[in-house]
Amino acid sequence: MIPMPMSGKKPISLYFHIPFCTRKCPYCHFYVIPNNPKHREELLEGLLLEWEQVRGKLEGFEIVSIYFGGGTPTLFGVEPIARLLREIPSTTDCEITIEANPEDVTPALMEGYKKAGINRVSIGVQSLQDDSLQILERTHNSNKAIQAIHDTHQAGITNISIDLMYELPDQTTDSFEKTLSRLETLPITHLSLYNLTIEPHTAFYKRTLKLPSDQDNFAMLNMAVERLEKIGLKRYEISAFARPGCESRHNVGYWTARPFFGLGPSAFSYFNGKRFRNCANINKYYQALKEGKSPVDFEEALPYPQNVQELLAVELRLLRGVNLNRFSLPDETKTVLHQLVKEDYLYLKSDQLDLTEKGLLFYDTIASEII
Repeated sequence: MIPMPMSGKKPISLYFHIPFCTRKCPYCHFYVIPNNPKHREELLEGLLLEWEQVRGKLEGFEIVSIYFGGGTPTLFGVEPIARLLREIPSTTDCEITIEANPEDVTPALMEGYKKAGINRVSIGVQSLQDDSLQILERTHNSNKAIQAIHDTHQAGITNISIDLMYELPDQTTDSFEKTLSRLETLPITHLSLYNLTIEPHTAFYKRTLKLPSDQDNFAMLNMAVERLEKIGLKRYEISAFARPGCESRHNVGYWTARPFFGLGPSAFSYFNGKRFRNCANINKYYQALKEGKSPVDFEEALPYPQNVQELLAVELRLLRGVNLNRFSLPDETKTVLHQLVKEDYLYLKSDQLDLTEKGLLFYDTIASEII
């Protein structure tokens, strides 16, 4: 699915957390801060300093994907993104993605990002029904979302992903079907489908919301899978659909334990079997780097067998399945897997393990049993 580097070096990815937002959505639990000149200046200097710390660890690696997430990374501006990309040795086929909100997209902005080196854009559409967008307190409407997709494509960035959400407050199967029907003529190559999860410390968590029934949620998911497959977006991961060759190289790395470095406040990394996180505070992050220190405030290395159990559970998200020969599993985990096979959550043939149709619906249950 994702080719190995032709150089023979080991693949690695970079993630940049750009935490700027004009306002925080009521379902968002990420670290975000106001977009102002002081924060932008400190973030750019901090990211360049952090990159100097990271680049010395990349001997023998080749960067195969770079991802600018947030927050709203397009608020950072074209020149800071271009400045960072000029410092990073990437190959011509490196996947370089930036997230964007529809209300910020203009033809000129997308042309600027294309010149800077961006070759993939992920647009936070969420819904193509205006009432759902209002409930989510998004500041764009459905027509603006559609226009943003076309503007991005016309600017020459043809690898376009969008985010869609279901299980929204007051959402019905009919309203979700209307969103799906508007996708057919859009020049998108990838779609990430998320059910709304109400996280602690979000505005939605404190409210009483009228959410769809489990039966309606099941119907919406099945409807999405069927409609997306019909328009050429094949499901390759539990929540991801793509045209052939347009699977997210960056996200596949997360699901297959490819090492990556996360730069920016609150960013996570995974390297040498350890995962670590930067402090979630722009001032502490910037000050640490100015003093030549690491901004990391959390680090852990899972012991055996938890490490292989977690890797197996995460890779099972991919519909291509998992070859069990790659995992040194303890006997108790093998017993769990055989029980899940018996209960029709998993399908095992030789050493190839796959989710069944039932397993696709209950992945969280499977993962918790394995881990």
